Amino acid sequence: MSRKVLLIEDEPNIIEAIRFLLTRDGWQVDTHSDGADAVDVIRAAGPDLVILDLMLPGKSGMDILREVRDIPDLVKLPVLMLTARGQTRDRDMAEKAGVSRFMTKPFSNAEVLTAVRDLLAQASRL
Repeated sequence: MSRKVLLIEDEPNIIEAIRFLLTRDGWQVDTHSDGADAVDVIRAAGPDLVILDLMLPGKSGMDILREVRDIPDLVKLPVLMLTARGQTRDRDMAEKAGVSRFMTKPFSNAEVLTAVRDLLAQASRL
C-alpha cells in the first residue's frame, strides 16, 4: 500500500521534482498550488504527510499550518515546510506553529526523501 503525500507548492519545477522523487520511491503524490483553499484540500485528501511551501498565493504556509494544527483530526499530521526564507525567525515561527520539519530551498533530493521517510516512520509509531 502506498502512502499519500500532499504537496502544496506553487513552483512548477519543484512540484515536478518532488512528485517524481516520491512517486519513484512508492508514494502517491497529490499536488495543490493555491493557499486560499489549502486547508479544505488537506481535509478532503486525507494525506499521511503534507509538504507545504511557506510562500503561496492566497494564504501563507504559516497561516495554513496554524489552521491545520487547530483541527483536532489534523493535530498530529506530519508537515514538512519548504521555504526559500531560511531566517531563524521563520524557523522559530514554524516550530511554534507546530511544523514537523523545516527545510530551506535549495535542497537535495536525498534531503527531501530522508525527511519524508523519517516523518512517515515517526507518524506510524504514534
